[in-house]
Amino acid sequence: MAGAKSDYALALGKCANLADPAAQKACQAQAKADLADALGGCKDQLGARQMICDRLGPAPYQPVIVPTNFVATINNPLYPLIPGTTFIYVGILEGAVESNVVAVTPNTKVILGVTCVEVRDTVYVDGVLTEDTLDWFAQDKDGNVWYFGENTHERVGNEITTIEGSFKSGVDGALPGIIMKASPAVGDFYRQEFDLANAEDLAEIVSLTNTVTVPYGTFTNCLKTLETTPLEPDARENKYYASGVGPILTIDLVGGETLPLVQILTGQ
Repeated sequence: MAGAKSDYALALGKCANLADPAAQKACQAQAKADLADALGGCKDQLGARQMICDRLGPAPYQPVIVPTNFVATINNPLYPLIPGTTFIYVGILEGAVESNVVAVTPNTKVILGVTCVEVRDTVYVDGVLTEDTLDWFAQDKDGNVWYFGENTHERVGNEITTIEGSFKSGVDGALPGIIMKASPAVGDFYRQEFDLANAEDLAEIVSLTNTVTVPYGTFTNCLKTLETTPLEPDARENKYYASGVGPILTIDLVGGETLPLVQILTGQ
């Protein structure tokens, strides 16, 4: 709320610097409308956070990360990340063709003393690159796959428009979360990442027995999650994971868009 009010004060300052009275008045009206929208968003986020706290409990989120408790290979059947593997997803987004290319690179990055596998995740809309992200994952000895951070660039043409959502565990209070459990059970609810007001995705396991057909094939006994974030309280996604493959389908429950797996390349 303080941030919304600060933005409003800054907007009024910019309005005051306009020489044309009509333009100044229109600017002030827009600033007021933007403040109302921002404060409404604050209320929605508060409600979402209260729900999360009710489910996860009042204790601080402080996962214990012991580097010697992690292994070199990510082979969780529901989230295998073998270097040289590339997953290609293709769907339709607002009438345009969206392609998501997820490449498991041979590169690694040490975060909190843990050697993480680096994954490059790129998004193309009608063949134009719109997002380019490096994600960092590691698997513990129990088989849980942890998400340690990301470096993301959203683009318009050749310009980077935002790096919002980027975080690295251990920096400015950011902490890792679990992207896939070793022994998932229906009802599990957990943080996938934690960087307050920047990266706060959560997942709930809602089924372990779904049959899913995508261009790459038909899979049984798929894991289904509901993924949400208090940063966008209205955003809701279902994701499906197949054993031995990993993520095979994402469905946006708000817009209705789907992003299915169409191809897996190896040795890339």
